[in-house]
Amino acid sequence: MDELKGIIRDIPDFPKKGIIFKDITTLLADGKSFHRMIDLIAHRYIGQNIHQVVGIEARGFILGSALAYKLGTGITLVRKAGKLPFRTRRKTYDLEYGTDTLEIHEDAFQAGDKVIVADDLLATGGTMAAVVDLVQELGADIVECAFLAELEFLSGRQRLPDGKVFSLLKF
Repeated sequence: MDELKGIIRDIPDFPKKGIIFKDITTLLADGKSFHRMIDLIAHRYIGQNIHQVVGIEARGFILGSALAYKLGTGITLVRKAGKLPFRTRRKTYDLEYGTDTLEIHEDAFQAGDKVIVADDLLATGGTMAAVVDLVQELGADIVECAFLAELEFLSGRQRLPDGKVFSLLKF
């Protein structure tokens, strides 16, 4: 895991002073490392009869699509408000400075579908908590929330279902 961690670039003072941004684009650009990352995450779910992977805009689309391909499932997209063309369910949630709204197609799942919700980074957990609510409202069963990386010092997993969080890398 240290090898994968070492490929992720730190960007100081982005997007604002005092924050060290974990730039995963360097890992995504390295084919061998990207493949290894997906294999390591997907291995957890092989044989669990997963019906869908849910990818969260935008970097969650990358991770989610690769996982869905590896697991032989489809991918369901969660997008910012107004970006999906069919009837949606929406959730507004708090950010550090304001609110945001996410949407999912209301017919994304069959009742009881087993899903993995995928995103690149677990920080405060607000975005993922909103997605968890949406997925559960639509009747799907969340097997796990899967992340490439987690910023443990922000305690985001405390906002998510107990025992249903997996992060490949922890910072």
